[in-house]
Amino acid sequence: MNTFRKNYRVGSRESQLAMVQTKWVVSTLEKLHPDLSFEIIGMSTTGDKILDVALSKIGDKGLFTKELETALENEDIDFVVHSLKDLPTQLPEHLTIATISKREDPRDAVLFKSTMSSNVKTLGDLSPGSVVGTSSPRRIAQLKKHNPHLSFMDVRGNLNTRVRKLDDPQGPYSALILAAAGVNRMGWQRRIGQFLEWEDCMHAVGQGALAIECRNDKLDVLHILESLNDPATYFRCIAERAFLRTLEGGCSIPVAVYSELQVENNGDAFLTLRGSVWSLDGSKCIVDKLVKNLNLSPAVENSSNGSKDKSGLTSVYPWKFHQFSNDSHCVAATVGVLLGESLLQNGAKEILDEVKSQSLK
Repeated sequence: MNTFRKNYRVGSRESQLAMVQTKWVVSTLEKLHPDLSFEIIGMSTTGDKILDVALSKIGDKGLFTKELETALENEDIDFVVHSLKDLPTQLPEHLTIATISKREDPRDAVLFKSTMSSNVKTLGDLSPGSVVGTSSPRRIAQLKKHNPHLSFMDVRGNLNTRVRKLDDPQGPYSALILAAAGVNRMGWQRRIGQFLEWEDCMHAVGQGALAIECRNDKLDVLHILESLNDPATYFRCIAERAFLRTLEGGCSIPVAVYSELQVENNGDAFLTLRGSVWSLDGSKCIVDKLVKNLNLSPAVENSSNGSKDKSGLTSVYPWKFHQFSNDSHCVAATVGVLLGESLLQNGAKEILDEVKSQSLK
């Protein structure tokens, strides 16, 4: 049944950051559709409940999404707002990404202890043995390579909890690594002491972007949500997710990316994707990049059903995108697939196998 309704239920994690993100989406939709109303339904996920074990030790498939997706499948809610980096590249059969909204800053950011000397402006300024808090193997691997004088310690909890742990005078942490997008959305920009550029720490797949997931048979929901789609973010994230899926990675695997999209006046759009795979200690890495022209010519015809690219990555991208040809998202996905295959052929498979075996110990 695809009749257009007046009231919609929006699923969200209950953390403050998740609610800030969801409220932004709802506020934007209310402006675009003033005749509609949206009710936010907060839920707690497995990843929110297990706080005493590192994510890499408990697996990462659907840790922050499973309960929300179950509610979607049961039609208890109409759509869900996710941080895209939390969303697995393989979605349940009847669900799809309806929209990828404009990306916030995808970089990682360093927050220093509030009592830290003003002379400390970068991680390199910290004294040997200083403890940096992060639960991300991706960050640890890259930062160990560039900052061998530092120690890294797992830190779990929502952003408020992690910042409290950082500023605890008796706590072990001298600095904390967080996604700049989350810090910005919380309004904590002044706490950022350093931004990590891609040369120092490539970011997670989808970092900084919001994805809105819904059932693929709800045409009214799909129609309402498509207006939030952002072209540059859309194509970059398609390529990033295809890259990750080709590597069969997740948040417990040190896989990192950096992407750019440069659009010319003649319709040429050059997508650059850099990808890397790291050993847990940062001693080994495979890094490469691929550039391809997406040729963003105007769409002549659009289908309301998701088209399928040659690599079978149907669930990586939204159901349709009116402004561009149906082939453009396939080209973007192919960039990620080809780059992933290149890394696997050049030694990434051995590194990934090693990382997976170590994670099981």
